[in-house]
Amino acid sequence: MTGLSRARVARRIAAGAAYGGGGIGLAGAAAVGLLVAEAQLARRRVGNGTAPHVPNADGLYGAAYTVPGEPALRLTMLGDSTAAGQGVHRAGQTPGALLASGVAAIAERPVGLSTVAVPGACSDDLDRQVTRALADPSRVPDICVIMIGANDVTHRMPPTRSVRHLSSAVRRLRTAGAEVVVGTCPDLGSVEPVRQPLRWLARRASRQLAAAQTIGAVEQGGRTVSLGDLLGPEFAANPRELFGPDSYHPSVEGYATAAMAILPTVCAALGLWPAEEERPDAARREGFLPVARAAAEAAAEAGTEVTAAMPAGSRGPWALLKRRRRRRVAETEPEPSAQPS
Repeated sequence: MTGLSRARVARRIAAGAAYGGGGIGLAGAAAVGLLVAEAQLARRRVGNGTAPHVPNADGLYGAAYTVPGEPALRLTMLGDSTAAGQGVHRAGQTPGALLASGVAAIAERPVGLSTVAVPGACSDDLDRQVTRALADPSRVPDICVIMIGANDVTHRMPPTRSVRHLSSAVRRLRTAGAEVVVGTCPDLGSVEPVRQPLRWLARRASRQLAAAQTIGAVEQGGRTVSLGDLLGPEFAANPRELFGPDSYHPSVEGYATAAMAILPTVCAALGLWPAEEERPDAARREGFLPVARAAAEAAAEAGTEVTAAMPAGSRGPWALLKRRRRRRVAETEPEPSAQPS
């Protein structure tokens, strides 16, 4: 499928989400039926959250940066098992802890982490999660990171419905005053137990949903980062190293790589990234595109950011596509120094 074709499919899904449609398939009814049947077999082989162990990573990171009278930044993680950190054994190995530690180091300011993500969640759980995240009006998060979509594909949720729930979540969070970064649907074709022809179908469905998620989130004022295969080019060379013991959830190294892909965008949303890197770099193939084109390109390349850039014109809204340089998360494993009050 060409980039233009992917953009058209993503735009149709996003439009269906906005206007209440629900009949757009991901890869055709027969193909999706095969996808689901084989995905169920794959889920049984890898577990896929049947006995979730998720370390409690909530707490205060970067306490050494505390300044009297200056409140900590607030980071909230929403989404599914990937956002929660299922598959690792220590709190400091979860993506939330890695992001909180990274933001604290760059901002030189403590960061309070709160996690409302739930293993096994689909996008229709985001409304409940957002309600939890915004339960205390005096403690609205400064930044929210949403990682969602894989379960939507394997549970046959219509993509228009999936995007509708995500768009609503981003809108509610942005209205409340929080910045939002969405890690879009990962590439299920990279899950090791998934075989052909499911691998190809899963990759196609995942990328279609990721592109549509990007349109929906960006149009509501959020930013997105394409997780793709979660790990970029490293995965192809090191699948055993970068997937965890269940071959479905990322390993410690995998979560660290995903966190490094998201961290620059989180920092940019908070105004912490160097100003010179906010300008598009032609050498890295960055620039302004219609949002559907930007979404399609991002879905095909892990680690690519899309953010709203210009008002809608004759070709629809425009977005800035960026391939940010990643900054390394602290080498030592972060741990919360105290529970946030």
